[in-house]
Amino acid sequence: MKYAWLALSFAAACAAAADAPVSVQAWTPKGISSDLFESHGAFDPNTGDFYFVRSSKSFSGWRILQSHCSGGRWSTPLPPLFAGPGLEADPWFTPDGHSLYFISTRATGAMVSKDLDIWRVDRDAGGHWGRPVRLPEPVNSDAAEWFPRFGKDGWLYFGSNRPGGLGKNDIWRARQDASGRWTVENAGPAINTTGDDYEPLPSPDGKRMILMADGGLYESQLGAQGWLPRVKLGPAIDVNGSEIGAAFSPSGKTFLFARDTGEPKSGEFFVWHIEGNEAWPPVCKV
Repeated sequence: MKYAWLALSFAAACAAAADAPVSVQAWTPKGISSDLFESHGAFDPNTGDFYFVRSSKSFSGWRILQSHCSGGRWSTPLPPLFAGPGLEADPWFTPDGHSLYFISTRATGAMVSKDLDIWRVDRDAGGHWGRPVRLPEPVNSDAAEWFPRFGKDGWLYFGSNRPGGLGKNDIWRARQDASGRWTVENAGPAINTTGDDYEPLPSPDGKRMILMADGGLYESQLGAQGWLPRVKLGPAIDVNGSEIGAAFSPSGKTFLFARDTGEPKSGEFFVWHIEGNEAWPPVCKV
């Protein structure tokens, strides 16, 4: 399915804020929002369940939780059936809902990010999750991997602090050929800097990418020869540089992300209605 995209870029939309104020609202549904740090949300396209990361107020001890809409409210978040030991974060569903990608230290059970690898879990026709599988080298490495997200171009984009990059953490991309062999390459200087670049989020139509890096959120557009140099999102979105864990609605018209709001609530979800006032995230009601 091809998704229509707004004519203006994110940067242009922010620049025009005086004429058309950017609509950013807190999303704090009862049962999901807490005094801890909630981030990295993902809606299951098959069941509507909400998967997200909850951590301490200082953004440590990441764990994936799952909540479902029942009786007009979100259920108490619990670890999914495939949860493992250690840190787990950054859930992302394939559009068909067959697979979920995430990062985990379950191979060692360590609570330190240097052991984070990319994993995939599939489910059968009955909707039951199977056993998670660690993606092979060279996708994973001896360094940390972050935020795996597929683009419409077929590349798996992710962050990593592996050697050979342009900075501390870089955005990389991996592709699997017909024989099952993976190749990995750096996403390049239009995306990466000499600093830290962590989280790549391609838009549903593949024309844009949102990046979480040093200083907050950036945008790169796809040109004829590849990704164009990134630009900073406007101040209505990028308030304090702590914005992380972004996700698009399936239409690409709405944008969910987390921001560290400080004590006492710490990390909270926010919604940016890029175009119109799409009814997303879904409202849990009877």
